[in-house]
Amino acid sequence: MRVANVYRLGVKELRGLARNPMMWGLIIYVFTLGVYMAANVNPDTLRNAPIAIVDEDASPLSMRIVDAFYPPLFRRPDVIAINRANRGLDQSEYTFVLDIPPNYQRDLLAGRQPEVQLNVDANQISQAFTGSGYINAMVAQEVTTFLRHDQPAAAAPVAIVMRANFNPTLSQAWFGAMKNIVDNVTMVAMILTGAALIREREHGTIEHLLATPVTPMEIMIAKIWSMGLVVLIACASSLVIVVRGVLGVPIAGSISLFVAGAALNIFATTSLGIFLGTVARSVQQFGLMVMLVLLPLEVLSGSITPEDSMPKFVQDIMLFAPTTHFVNFAQGILYRGAGVEIVWPEFIYLLAIGATLFGASAWYFRRAMTKTG
Repeated sequence: MRVANVYRLGVKELRGLARNPMMWGLIIYVFTLGVYMAANVNPDTLRNAPIAIVDEDASPLSMRIVDAFYPPLFRRPDVIAINRANRGLDQSEYTFVLDIPPNYQRDLLAGRQPEVQLNVDANQISQAFTGSGYINAMVAQEVTTFLRHDQPAAAAPVAIVMRANFNPTLSQAWFGAMKNIVDNVTMVAMILTGAALIREREHGTIEHLLATPVTPMEIMIAKIWSMGLVVLIACASSLVIVVRGVLGVPIAGSISLFVAGAALNIFATTSLGIFLGTVARSVQQFGLMVMLVLLPLEVLSGSITPEDSMPKFVQDIMLFAPTTHFVNFAQGILYRGAGVEIVWPEFIYLLAIGATLFGASAWYFRRAMTKTG
């Protein structure tokens, strides 16, 4: 294998990518706007939920309940008539409609247990579940405070003090932005290398390359280093400019250490992309194969669902996936400020998995290209 050939072939791949606006658009989008939206548009977070209140009591207590709802969890509530409640839900104007019945305050002071009806648009499943709990707690707190005549509650015999490590404000933006970058590194690395190989085969240039003094191994390594370099630069730029700069998310650990680990993950996933691009016979087949491989790698890697909540046999299988170790050391470095003395086992596992995938892909690629030649 000649280094000069690998270098020139890699430069050729970079020039080909530079002439492909669709691929450049994909890279720029997923590492800029995609990361920003993942941080701020999180369906699991209750944010500016539309709520309306039907105040049939018009008492000091009902007015107090109305004033309890305000941004950022809820919008300022609209006080509407009872005949507008169903129409507002049907037209998706409101996710929640709270109906305070007549004589609510009087019945409460008389020792009765009047009911407040909460109507929820359950199509907004994540906000419906989270918001219902918030509304129940907020109404209960206002009623309790009102019945105590604004006197402070008696001190609890035991005080539990919560300290949130690594994310003091419990902000979903911290988790969403970094999780999106980790997922995008795997996705884009796999797509770029596989698509580059498919493009060579569709245009017929792979046969021309094999007629020159280059080997299949040189072709494969050139695609891996060139496409991997693009993904690595995009990842580091997104982490510094978008996550830390625009979103203001603090990065606890070393960006250089994370980039070094990301390079190992890119080595493994680009090798996997070469394998899929060799097996597939068209762009459509390659797209379907990427979906079948990429979804389990990302969903079961631990970035979305903690590993401990998965069945034991799934945890054992995912130890052989590069994304599992990538997510583990990425969270350790970016969230907890872990150093190389903590994450080095993940680096070793990732290097071993990458070498195995590279060896398998090189064998199959050389075999397929020899038949083509």
